[in-house]
Amino acid sequence: MRAENPSHALAMVVVDELARCGVTDAVLAPGSRSAALAMALHDDPRVRLHVELDERSAGFLALGLGRATGRPAPVVVTSGSAVAHLHPAVIEADTGHVPLLVLTADRPPELRHTGANQAIDQVGLFGTAARWSVDLGVAEDRPESVALWRSTVGRAVAASLGVAGSVSGTAAAGPVQLDLGFREPTVPLADDGRSPVATWSHPLDGRTDRRPWVAVSRPPRHLPDVEVAGLAGRMLATERGLIVVGSLPPIGSAGDPAGPLHDLARATGWPILAEASSGTRADPTTALRHGHYLVSHPGFARAHTPDLVLRVGRTGLSRAVASHLGAKVPQVLLDPDGSWHDPERAVSELVVADTAETCATLAAQLGGPASSVWGDAWRAADAAVGSAVDAVLDADDLPSEPRVARDLAAGLPDGATLVVASSMPIRDLDLTMAPRRGLRFVTNRGASGIDGVVSTTLGVALAAGADPALSGAPEAVGAALIGGPVVALVGDLSLLHDANGFLLSPAAERLDAVFVVVDNDGGGIFSFLPQARFPGSFERVFGTPHGRDLARLASFHELGYQLVEEVDALMPAVTAAVDAGGVHVVHVRTDRAANVALHRRMTEAAHAAIDGLA
Repeated sequence: MRAENPSHALAMVVVDELARCGVTDAVLAPGSRSAALAMALHDDPRVRLHVELDERSAGFLALGLGRATGRPAPVVVTSGSAVAHLHPAVIEADTGHVPLLVLTADRPPELRHTGANQAIDQVGLFGTAARWSVDLGVAEDRPESVALWRSTVGRAVAASLGVAGSVSGTAAAGPVQLDLGFREPTVPLADDGRSPVATWSHPLDGRTDRRPWVAVSRPPRHLPDVEVAGLAGRMLATERGLIVVGSLPPIGSAGDPAGPLHDLARATGWPILAEASSGTRADPTTALRHGHYLVSHPGFARAHTPDLVLRVGRTGLSRAVASHLGAKVPQVLLDPDGSWHDPERAVSELVVADTAETCATLAAQLGGPASSVWGDAWRAADAAVGSAVDAVLDADDLPSEPRVARDLAAGLPDGATLVVASSMPIRDLDLTMAPRRGLRFVTNRGASGIDGVVSTTLGVALAAGADPALSGAPEAVGAALIGGPVVALVGDLSLLHDANGFLLSPAAERLDAVFVVVDNDGGGIFSFLPQARFPGSFERVFGTPHGRDLARLASFHELGYQLVEEVDALMPAVTAAVDAGGVHVVHVRTDRAANVALHRRMTEAAHAAIDGLA
């Protein structure tokens, strides 16, 4: 490695060390102050560079790559307000425990706090959302600089993965900011005509054999044997138990707990109430489909209050489930990072241990499958509710939002990844999806915003389309890349909110993704909330009809487009789009008022089915 100037040296060393740490993808929002990093990333064959014009979209593109692979994808921006546009993605990475590296190019110290262009106070801009935020300083031709840069990059990658200590007080994966000051010249010239000649005189080499400067590993958090035995004894002595599963770590992370959770459910006889997007609603013999409808029925809820609950992941989609699991119910929260997932202040015990390993150990200690009158009652009621809800959904040939969610989840092929937007799409999926194997799920449920869903989906698609040879990262960095088609279920406002995500450099990317858009011309979720009782203000400030034609949006971005007007045409349209390749919009128009009425009929039918079991 040979550098023409200090900025060139800093950029080359940072990129080289990122690649040594297992980074395979990086996202760039173009700018001038970040020129050295941009060129170094472009020229390194070990890193795929993705260029996104909008900084906010760039942040979520990197987030999608992190969700899909379980390892950080650096996002690089220039100085000034460009940095602030990354804040939504940083917040989601923090709350969603997604590894993310934010590389913010900065002005040198002599230009800060002087009124210079694009010079703001960038260090620590993301506050407590960042696991670590460090000012790497301006490159200087000193013998100790290379060790400083390489060691800092290694720590940043480790902190983003939750491996190294962080200043944010959590051991979970999340965002890390590296602020890098660049003096001119920021391109690989010894003299740009404006600055003194600044050559580099010290070796830039890293460790031999392309090893990282600091190799970091994180073994699973083992629960002591005595504590495993104690918890197993409590579960064995409890027939009326539940396993409740919410959002889980990114799909690329090691240690998928779905299989061990089902083994534990069979060993206890307890049913699993799993949010659809958890990826745990997979085995129809253990996982229930309609937990929300069951516990929202007053009579069923009273008769089926559990004596012990094992909670895994972050729950929050169903208020009925949250109400049912109040502080009166003993609840054990199992989390590998000790995350405090307890908005109802109902958890009585937090167990910090690897989820998959702990559940597998508990299942082994409990022995073979257990029969349970309690579990059978839940499953019988769930089956009756499922038939009733399906009958309501199948009664109309016009597409509806819940049926689109149900049919899409059922119809996608094994190996597919379904990205689900917040607001109504994720709730409709949770209410209607039947248990099935073979699907991966991606949701931005950390902060539960609708922002960034287009770019998150495209990030997942980039991971799905990557060369498998690029996945040879160190064990601590993440799992293999995903495969199979990538399909997103989004609302119209979610799509419009991040439409700039489609500006991802089309000439350099091969992208395959299908966006199924349920379009009710506004914010459909507000029709279910108390705001809907105030018609004078509702439409303007909550319903917010936009009147935009999504066909024209698709045409502008050169996307495939298909309007679905009959429900039986949905899956053929999705399949055709997947087979054609590229990025497509499958457009389903719906009506907000009709959607509210349909949800009421579903609830009525579900509760009537439960009444019929008495």
